[in-house]
Amino acid sequence: MNSFKKRTIAFITGSRADYRFIYWVMKCLQSDSKVNLKILVTGMHLSAEFGNTFSEVLNDGFNIDFKIDMLIRSKNITKMTESVGKGIGGFARTFEKSDPDLVVVTGDRFEMLSAATAAMTMRIPIAHIGGGEISEGAIDDTIRHSITKMSHIHFVAAKEYKQRVIQLGENPNRVFNVGGLGVDSIKYLKLLSKHELEKDLNF
Repeated sequence: MNSFKKRTIAFITGSRADYRFIYWVMKCLQSDSKVNLKILVTGMHLSAEFGNTFSEVLNDGFNIDFKIDMLIRSKNITKMTESVGKGIGGFARTFEKSDPDLVVVTGDRFEMLSAATAAMTMRIPIAHIGGGEISEGAIDDTIRHSITKMSHIHFVAAKEYKQRVIQLGENPNRVFNVGGLGVDSIKYLKLLSKHELEKDLNF
């Protein structure tokens, strides 16, 4: 009798920006018999103002297992902080239900900070995509580096970023330079033929 237990891996996506980076990773895991893929959508995906882009996730053939509504729309810095707190609570309840073996977060958005904070305090291992990078003149660096320190596995896009994550005190054996995931989208992109392009452009 096979006693192998599937690993439940929860991917967090908050907008088109991070979704397009992790699309092909999720697509590969979707067909992996050893993985129970869970997709959690939050942030701008659930905002009518930004087009309810969670529909794109569904149209791509994924199931959305949980929606975490955390955005409090306001330019007021207090409201943004309240969004982070609302997100932490929402992710905590969701992780309790989904019981993931690993939570995957991408980049440096405050939605990802909420997810990582909830996972860390619940002792759930975190994989971070996009650590070690630098953004000038924004709080992104602080959020990104904070997520790095909460994470257990790191997937970075360049040698320089790998070194920066290691300088933050992370175990070098758990930092992997996988390159920019946007390259996957280029690699798998189906190009139009000359005839199709001419027809599409009416030229």
